[in-house]
Amino acid sequence: MRLCTFVATLIASTAALNSGALAQETLVVNSWGGTYEKLQKQLIFEPFEKANNVKIQVVTVYSADMLAQLRAQKNAPQYDIVQFSGGQEVVAAKEGLLAPIKADELSNAANLYPFATQGLARGEGPVSLVTAIGLLYNEKTAPAAPSSWKDLWDQKYEDHLVLTDLSNSYGLLGMLMMNQVWGGSLDMTQPGLAKVGELLDRSVIITSSPEVQQNFAQNDAWLAPFSQDYAYVIRQSGQPVKFVAPQEGMPAVFFTSNLVANRPNSALAKKLIDYSLSPEVQAAFAKEMRYSPTNTKTVLDAEVAAEVVHGEAVNSLVRFDPATVDGMRNKLVEDWKKLIAH
Repeated sequence: MRLCTFVATLIASTAALNSGALAQETLVVNSWGGTYEKLQKQLIFEPFEKANNVKIQVVTVYSADMLAQLRAQKNAPQYDIVQFSGGQEVVAAKEGLLAPIKADELSNAANLYPFATQGLARGEGPVSLVTAIGLLYNEKTAPAAPSSWKDLWDQKYEDHLVLTDLSNSYGLLGMLMMNQVWGGSLDMTQPGLAKVGELLDRSVIITSSPEVQQNFAQNDAWLAPFSQDYAYVIRQSGQPVKFVAPQEGMPAVFFTSNLVANRPNSALAKKLIDYSLSPEVQAAFAKEMRYSPTNTKTVLDAEVAAEVVHGEAVNSLVRFDPATVDGMRNKLVEDWKKLIAH
């Protein structure tokens, strides 16, 4: 009986040791739902899981809500990696919510465009993908292709104009670019608001990305300030929508992958961030969603290259200071609400 008990104990102990040796680590990461999250799972998370014996738990949380959760969880964070698209990494790093990453800890860092790694010194994560905000127009029904932000005020587009609400980051950046074109700045947004006020009698205000597509499909929209990636999404749905880069320049939306402070799996998390920066992954995202790569070694097919800002042109994109934008966002949105209520 004692021998049996000893053998049973030995077997149990051996099983426990084997189980511990094979136990998977878990990384918790946010994503943004839809096609983007589906592609991340397919192109990044699932291959990384297999190669590293790790389980990646993906939670759909958008950027502003992700920052709020990070703040609420500051003393006991639940995420290993957080992704932002609205510049929230600048704020999160200043508040000590992120763990710094050194460039030499990422094998792909040396091949990124300089802007993609500038934030590392401030404790932010690298920029993995970029999209640009320009002009979308219907090639079949619009009387002419636009070439300038000021074309939004051209009467030839009549009442077939679509604007995006400032609660949407793309709408906010588009508004800031219009403001800049008409002589405004981040410290002075009245020029842009006043000019947008002139459009309200002939424009449709929307709040979400799907509604942009809906307006082109159902409401005979001709022209809308929005992103290069979404032009592709709409065209894939069967609408003849093309993206144009206005001559005055375009604001950039940076997608960043950030390491959360005070988490146990930081080494593995950094490895996952590095994997997302590889030329192969970035080329796939450019092909499938028309996002601009930040890795200089990324090779794009001719068809894809014709539809995304790439190469040295990425460096010319306008980036409004995220910390300044975050500080002014609430007031600007309130001013916008008052404007469209009249």
